[in-house]
Amino acid sequence: MKRTRREFIKLSAATGGALAFGTRSATLLAEKSVKPLGILILGGTGFTGPYQVRYALSRGHKVTTFNRGKTHPGELPNEVEQLVGDRNGQLDALKNRQWDVVIDNPTTLPKWVRDTAQILKGNVAHYVFISTISVYGEVKTGPDENAPTEKYEGDDPYKETLEAMKAGGYKTYGPLKALSEREADKWFPGKTLIIRPGLIVGPRDQTDRFTYWPVRIDRGGEVLAPGSPDDPVQFIDARDLAEWTIRMVENRETGIYNATGPAKALGIGGMLDGIKPALKSDATFTWVTEDFLTQQKVEAWSDMPVWTGKESGVARAKIDHALSEGLTFRPLAETARDTLAWFKSLPQDRQSKMRAGLTPDREAEVLTVWHSKKT
Repeated sequence: MKRTRREFIKLSAATGGALAFGTRSATLLAEKSVKPLGILILGGTGFTGPYQVRYALSRGHKVTTFNRGKTHPGELPNEVEQLVGDRNGQLDALKNRQWDVVIDNPTTLPKWVRDTAQILKGNVAHYVFISTISVYGEVKTGPDENAPTEKYEGDDPYKETLEAMKAGGYKTYGPLKALSEREADKWFPGKTLIIRPGLIVGPRDQTDRFTYWPVRIDRGGEVLAPGSPDDPVQFIDARDLAEWTIRMVENRETGIYNATGPAKALGIGGMLDGIKPALKSDATFTWVTEDFLTQQKVEAWSDMPVWTGKESGVARAKIDHALSEGLTFRPLAETARDTLAWFKSLPQDRQSKMRAGLTPDREAEVLTVWHSKKT
């Protein structure tokens, strides 16, 4: 089923993939001596969580994870303490325990924060909530951390379920995340760090957002490129996000931070031109106008991943605050190569069913119509 740009951007907490990790997150050691911390990671086995785990271990921290034990069991290193439970009422494993910090990765529902906080309050000194830039909604200008967040208009946010949110087309995703942020700050005032990532990309991303482009460019030939080369794009490698989160934890940082990239403005043309040489591809790009794509019912974000169109402010989020606190980015070429290598490690039936972007037949059809109109 085709997803709209709104629906796709809501899926930033993608499920994990194959047992492949970039080597950098597992081997980049501390540049200075850091005090070992006891870190509780809620989740930890999906997309960014395993990168957090391995980077934290590489810097000498003691890591505990809490999850249902159903996603990639046996994947994490043996030195990780793994607690089994469920945010929907099965929290006993967290009782009578203490940690220096908790990193809350998977939460969408305010009640998950509330119920967990009731147990952890007084037992952790620092609460890190991984949120999303979707809290800003469908903005037309690039938001900074002081921009208004979406308002929840339902009856009772504490009675919301993931099933209801999905059934409603993810329209409540941003508002519920914003409420969850406030819930965390209510229970841990002055001790809360809120990180709002943009599009998270790289190895392990099962949504194929961004992945579509390395795969398509690697295939070569004529590639349909959307809109104008200058249309802005933003994204962050999951490994960069995970590593920066751990460093922020080490520094006991609090407050709100947009976390996406790159450091300097990038257009969709720059992104495609950066991926092509990294993969030694012979691809050529045919730029097709946004108006024509709309006429052909080719949608930004879902059919043309990463690209949000020229009018959207989603790809213009301001990240000065995070840059000032050491957010860094690996080269686009590295992300592209690693993402493609990971994707090619997946079973063949998975590779044949990309979850974002145009199918080869549909892309060829649109290009044929475009060329016929140009002649």
